[in-house]
Amino acid sequence: MLTQLTSGLSTSDALDSTGPKSTGKDQNILLIGLDSRKDQDGNQLPPEILDQLHAGDGTEGGYNTNTLILMHIPGDGGKAAAVSIPRDDYVPVQGIPGYPNAKIKEAYGLAKFYAERDLAKQGITGAELEHKGREAGRKKTLETVRNFLDVPIDRFAEINLAGFYDLATALGGVEVCLNHAVKDRYSGADFPAGRQTLNGSQALAFVRQRHGLDNGDLDRTHRQQAFIASAAHKLRSAGTFTDLGKLQDLVDTAKKDVVISAGWDVLSFAQQAQSLTGGNLVFTTLPIAGFQKVNGQDVNKVDVEQVRTAVRTAFGMVTPPTTPQVYASATIDVRNATGQRGLPAAVTQALSPYGFRAGAMESAASGKSSIAYGPGAKTDAATAATLLGGLPVVADSRVPGGHVRILLGAGYVLPAALGPHGADAPPGSRSATASSESRSTGDPEPPAYGSQGAAVDGGGIPCVN
Repeated sequence: MLTQLTSGLSTSDALDSTGPKSTGKDQNILLIGLDSRKDQDGNQLPPEILDQLHAGDGTEGGYNTNTLILMHIPGDGGKAAAVSIPRDDYVPVQGIPGYPNAKIKEAYGLAKFYAERDLAKQGITGAELEHKGREAGRKKTLETVRNFLDVPIDRFAEINLAGFYDLATALGGVEVCLNHAVKDRYSGADFPAGRQTLNGSQALAFVRQRHGLDNGDLDRTHRQQAFIASAAHKLRSAGTFTDLGKLQDLVDTAKKDVVISAGWDVLSFAQQAQSLTGGNLVFTTLPIAGFQKVNGQDVNKVDVEQVRTAVRTAFGMVTPPTTPQVYASATIDVRNATGQRGLPAAVTQALSPYGFRAGAMESAASGKSSIAYGPGAKTDAATAATLLGGLPVVADSRVPGGHVRILLGAGYVLPAALGPHGADAPPGSRSATASSESRSTGDPEPPAYGSQGAAVDGGGIPCVN
């Protein structure tokens, strides 16, 4: 019975079986949302379906992965975490002619295009060409995400554009919550503020809208997170995970729209997923370092180390250092050459639990990150240097006794180990963004954390913009 339950699910061998794996029973699962108006065989979706989806005539969209969410599920039953990768992040890609870098959403379609070009020369056509082209796209997406984030990917699931529609329809609607009323002719979104239940067509508009939102793609990312949380809440409250009949209906829906990595025991995962829908999951969005134009396209600039730190922190891979047994007593004076407003105050606040006292805070024209100390402050200077990421330390007779002078040079970012004041602050917060020097003149600032919104709680019906 259990074998029959999952028979017919589409599987993929795109995940490299020799690649890095999570330790113990931990799992990292990549969710891929494919913005395609075609079925698994490459046929256009019927016009009546496209009309329901507000998805044009089927020629739009291509094969962009407009949703990329990496979910970490601890093997010990602890709280799971999911990070959304902004679709326009400009990242390195490998093995694509003429593209050393690309928007991360484009890796799938570019790899598919070049693979199909070579396969067509071998006489491969039709559904077989589509299947093999998509496998190439999946492989490239998995490779690109893994290289970018520097963490293993153990499983993946790909859902196409119609999947959101079919899932919401199969569930009899999905309840969501909006902070403000919205209306958008492009996606078909037309919703009042507050909690409401969306049908299949409305659900797709909900996750696709970006026009008319204060933060565009960032708000859309939060919509996607909220939809997943709300759908999971509906599944749990309906008892789907413990009712074989309801689970069969869900799997039957997935057969049309979902491809999963080969060898994934989805029934065991379904049992595990019950805990994820009970407030045991939180979504965040990875930070960006600014915006720029590349070949006429708007892209997100990224600080790779900052992004990786955010992922490791979200997944519990960063352990804060133990607070020293003996507190420091020096006064810290912070000079800021980064151009980041508020960074001296953040440094002072981050060091205060260790006993450091607040001193002067001022701007500096330039200089490399370093620490200088006055008489009697050598040990405290070494402690501060370690906490701030291993900064060089020198004695300086110009520094008053009992004082430590901290110079923050261009590009400095607080280490993740300093807790909520450092790089593991909510992604996109001011203290977590890259320095202004890394941005080209005229590039707009990335949105402040407040405008991106807080992390999305996966335990119920979260309200989003």
